[in-house]
Formats: sequence, structure tokens, C-alpha cells
Amino acid sequence: MSNRPSNKPTNLVRREQLKLSAKLLSFALLLTEIDIAWGAKILGVRIWPSEDYTRITLESDTPLPISQQVLSNPDRLVVDVQGLQLNATLKDLVAKVKPNDPYVSQIRVGQYQPTVVRLVFDLKEPITPQLFTLNPIGEYQYRMVFDLYPTAPPDPLMELVKSSARKESALVKANEEVDQIAQFATKKEAPSAPVMQAIPEVKPAPKTAKYQRLITIAIDAGHGGEDPGAIGSMGSKEKHVVLSVAKRLREKIDGESYMRSFLTRDGDYFVPLHVRVQKARSVQADLFVSIHADAFIETNAKGASVFALSQMGASSTTARWMANKENASDLIGGINIKTQDRQVANLLLDMSTSAQIKDSLQVGNSVLRQIGGFAPLHKGNVEQASFAVLKAPDIPSILVETAFISNPQEEVKLNDEAYQDRIADAILRGIKDYFSKNPPVAKRGNA
Repeated sequence: MSNRPSNKPTNLVRREQLKLSAKLLSFALLLTEIDIAWGAKILGVRIWPSEDYTRITLESDTPLPISQQVLSNPDRLVVDVQGLQLNATLKDLVAKVKPNDPYVSQIRVGQYQPTVVRLVFDLKEPITPQLFTLNPIGEYQYRMVFDLYPTAPPDPLMELVKSSARKESALVKANEEVDQIAQFATKKEAPSAPVMQAIPEVKPAPKTAKYQRLITIAIDAGHGGEDPGAIGSMGSKEKHVVLSVAKRLREKIDGESYMRSFLTRDGDYFVPLHVRVQKARSVQADLFVSIHADAFIETNAKGASVFALSQMGASSTTARWMANKENASDLIGGINIKTQDRQVANLLLDMSTSAQIKDSLQVGNSVLRQIGGFAPLHKGNVEQASFAVLKAPDIPSILVETAFISNPQEEVKLNDEAYQDRIADAILRGIKDYFSKNPPVAKRGNA
């Protein structure tokens, strides 16, 4: 009999060790799967209500799969988000719904399954949702975006016509009175002159009405919502400053008997660049004025600027840099590329006419002269570059950079109500000067 120990126990031990290793590996893989599923972190939740649509944004450190279903009686949108566990940040979404939200009455959130969070949007009316994910850009990580559009969107032209009906009637009446005075003056027979006669008092001949209809000015406050625009050293956000200037300009324009205004956005929400152009065209605007606040890499850059579109490239390196920065607004604000009307967008790129650019330069120069009467100018002439927001083919369009928010001294001015008012007043004077020399045609569709 051999004294060598048997290998059988050793083989058994090895097999047991291999089985244990396999179990440990499986357990590790399971933990990894759980970590992937539950490892997503919600960084923030935001809601941006507006008459156009309501946007809800969930920002996370990883992209998350979502599914949706629209239900009726009552109207609601149900969204399931995979790979999440309910936490305080998600629960905070409930409290962010505002009573004046046009489309969302409340949001309910709950842990539907161990790794699925369900969001239920109770709606005030039927909506058409657009759900999409945005990749990281700027200071944002991954964003899940829920855009809730009304199934029956309002007609901006009809709303504008209704709101300005009294002013339109008053202008028509004024035109009729002027015409009557002119007709009476031409029909009145002149008396035969006597031999000796005192020199008659010279009275000015009645003038015909300069404007036969209301002039529509589209005012575009840059950025908004997810896109703050430039941010100054004191924390001032461009989107807030320019909206304040835009509202002041609206008030001044509406104070004119022959003008009416239209804001592409009247609150803190994002409007894609091509939609801003489409809005101006939908109300048959006679002029498009986009308002911004400059920012540059050097904090000593200062002065206001006015830009027009260019078909031949930028007029300067700075103008090209500014256009690229402003055109990036869609990426930061968050545009749904899949549903963007590419045909319309491409059409706007190709249809910009030399006549539109010529008129834009004229009105731009008028506005720049007025601003230069009280504020420093970055450049003494209207600059040109390929700004996407200026590409309405049939509407003179300018972009006004009111000052450099990146300059600490000018940031203070931009937050000053008196300066905002002077900027708005200067823009209005420039607009009036332009139309006094270039009155619009008497008729424009049914507006």
C-alpha cells in the first residue's frame, strides 16, 4: 500500500472553490447591474410654463430610458423613468408646478417598480407631448425634456389683431378725417381777388396720413428658460435683462398711435431660433428686433452694437464670434432635433434676400445713431454676420447688443432701470426714424 496521500480531497476542494468563485462573480455582476440601474443621480428638476408650451426638465448624471402614454378622461401624461429610485429631488418636482401654468395642474411621482419611477402629469387640456434627451453641454449634464404642447395652439396673428382692434379702428378713423379735410380743401372755390387786398394769412395745407395701417414690430428677447445667455460677474443673467428691456420697448411701441408690438417670448422660457423667426412671420411683422447683452472673453470690452444679417461672411472677427455664440442658443436651450422642421429651417437659410439685408442695414443705422447719442458704442457702424435669428427672408431684422454684461461696469448699467429705459427709447426713436423715410405698404394681408 502506498503512503502517498489521496488527491481526491484536493480536487473536491478545488471544485468547491471554483463554485464559490462563480457564485461570487455572479453576485458581483448582480451588484453591478443594480448599481447601474440605481446609480443614476438626479441633479435638478425644472419647470418652464408659457402660453406656447410647458417644459419640464430632469437633469441626471447618466442618460435614462423613458416611456410614455397619453390618457384621457381625465387628460394626463404618464411617464415611466427606468433606473431610478424616488428621492427628495424628484419629490420637489411636485412643488414646482405653478397655479398659472396653462397646461399642468399638478404632478404626481411615485416608485412604480423597484427601479422605475412613474411621473403622472395631470393636465388642464389635451396636449401633444415631445419627450427627448439632451447630451451634456455647458454646465448641464444629461437632460430629459418633456415639452407639453397644446393640441390646439393659439393663433398669434389673431391674438394680435384682437388686442390692437381699438387702435386699428382709431387709425382708420383718423385716416378718414384727414382724407375728408383734404377733399374739402381741394373742392373749396377760391374767391376772386380784388384790386387792393391785404396779404392773407398763410395756412399749412392739410397733410395726408403717413401710415395707412398699424406697423407691427416683433420684439425678440434673447435666450430664456434653460438658456440663461451670458452671465455677469455679479450673477446677472442676460435672459432677465433683455426681457426687461423688451417689455419696456413693447410699452413704448404700444404707446404710438400707428404701431403695435409682438413679443416672441414674454416670460422665462426657451424659444428655438427658427421658431422666433416663424413667429415674426406669422404675425406679418414689418420689423424684427432681437435684444441681447454682449459677453466677451475680455472683461474690458464695452459698448453697444447693432448687427444685421450677412450673406458674404462676417464683417469682423468679433462679429463672427458673436454670431457663433448666439447661434449656440439652440444647443443650450434644448431643441428637439427629431421634430425640427428641417425643410423650413433650410428654406430660411436660402431665402434671405439682398433687399431684406439692405433694409436691415438702414434701420440698424438709425437705431445705432440713437443709441450712440447717450451710450458708448463698441463699433460705429452696423456689423454683419450669419445670425440664425435674423434670417427671415421678408422682414428687415436687426440684433441689438445693449452693452457688455461681461464688463462689471456695464453689468451695473444693464441692471439699472433708467439705462434700460433709455436703451428702449433709443431703439424706438431709431425705428420711428426708419419708418418715417420708409413707410410700409398700405395693405398687408388681413392684418
